Amino acid sequence: MSTIEARLAALRPSRETAVWWAVVLNTELLVLLAYLLVADPTVTRPLFYLVPFVWINAALWGVFRVSTAAASTRQRTAALALAGGYFLVLGYFGGLYGPSSGPATGLRVVVSSVPPGWGPALIYGGEALKFALLPFKLVGYATLAYLVYATVLDAASSVVGGVLGLFSCVSCTLPVIAGIVSGFVGGSSAVAAAAYSQSYLLSTAVFVVTVGLLVWRPTMADVRTLQDSLR
Repeated sequence: MSTIEARLAALRPSRETAVWWAVVLNTELLVLLAYLLVADPTVTRPLFYLVPFVWINAALWGVFRVSTAAASTRQRTAALALAGGYFLVLGYFGGLYGPSSGPATGLRVVVSSVPPGWGPALIYGGEALKFALLPFKLVGYATLAYLVYATVLDAASSVVGGVLGLFSCVSCTLPVIAGIVSGFVGGSSAVAAAAYSQSYLLSTAVFVVTVGLLVWRPTMADVRTLQDSLR
């Protein structure tokens, strides 16, 4: 079995893992159905209701698939600083926070007017700063930061290379690029802007691909093997 085949085989879930995922998915379905019954919203975009669960599930999968390598305190501190900076960059370009450009609206919590995952959302609009803390994005970006942290530690402790693989580097920039393309979530209508913008589909696709790449961490040897198998 080649290296790339072995890595793909390792991603297959065990029976126990499959059972736990069945529990998670059924619970999410019940939560969503309860919201639809209680709030009785007009459903015009079904994918809008599923997006948060895709993010959260991909995040859970990524966190439980990756463990951090043994490293010195200095390496862990450096990796933590890089991961923290990466989270701040993702948060800015992903619309979690940014400079305010409108009138101050104060702090409010949005609960019942948005589906699970989009809320409960913490919204703030000040004179200098604004933020829209959507649960699924907080979970998603924190997960990407953790995966980058684990990837940096793995690269620092590896005898091969000592640097991130080609696709890992690219994958780290994908969410940032998607955030720039999608645009920043705006002002006092932050939740509505995020909810009804088509950009969430792009962001979701990029997020899932990024998690997969940071978990898999393909090397240049994997790339060459994949190229050879496609010829």
